[in-house]
Amino acid sequence: MKIGRAFTTDGPVVRFVTRDGKEFFRCDPETFEPLGPLQITRLLPPVLPGKIVAVGLNYRDHAEELGLELPKEPILFMKPAASVIGPLDDIIYPPQSKRVDYEAELAVVISKDCKDVKASDARDFILGYTCLNDVTARDLQVTDGQWTRAKSFDTFAPIGPWIATGIDDPHCLGITASLNGEQKQSSSTANLIFSVFELIEFISGIMTLNALDVIATGTPSGIGPMNPGDTIEIAIEEIGMLKNKVR
Repeated sequence: MKIGRAFTTDGPVVRFVTRDGKEFFRCDPETFEPLGPLQITRLLPPVLPGKIVAVGLNYRDHAEELGLELPKEPILFMKPAASVIGPLDDIIYPPQSKRVDYEAELAVVISKDCKDVKASDARDFILGYTCLNDVTARDLQVTDGQWTRAKSFDTFAPIGPWIATGIDDPHCLGITASLNGEQKQSSSTANLIFSVFELIEFISGIMTLNALDVIATGTPSGIGPMNPGDTIEIAIEEIGMLKNKVR
């Protein structure tokens, strides 16, 4: 099942469920049980997280690409809730930057508040998975020597198109990024250094994870720049495709 948020022909924002991405049903916001058919006019971010906890350098192929040793522990940073946009929303190229990169990522959506979760119990706290583009002002990341400004501009966290539930193993999913129709990233979540469950244990050992928080699990090799007018598509097997333009 896939869970999302959208505008409908009636106007209001509703939460929906779909199985095939073609037929949509209004759902109970607590149980996600379908209540009746919907005509969707615009998809919205499927989740409005209180916080996004992101992981740097978490793919073996990306570490090899950069010539870096594998980290011994997850490298964490935060993206603000204000950076979230949805499918087909525009990524705004900030005037402060001369290079803005795409980063295709598997995102984990937390189902309920949790702290000090063991990896073996992590499944109990996962609502589902979605696509995330960890947009990064690469030149500012290098200039600043830390990542907050480079990762935090408004529109720098496209999420969507929906949350996929029922994925038994998130560690065997194909993940790609295509810029203007040309594939730039192509990997598998099998290349994750720290698994989804290990990340939940590590992060929840530091901070409380709240319901609908998002963990962005890192990007594979092939990152690169985008320019105004470009279209970027992030696709993950069993989830779907997230498409945005840059302006």
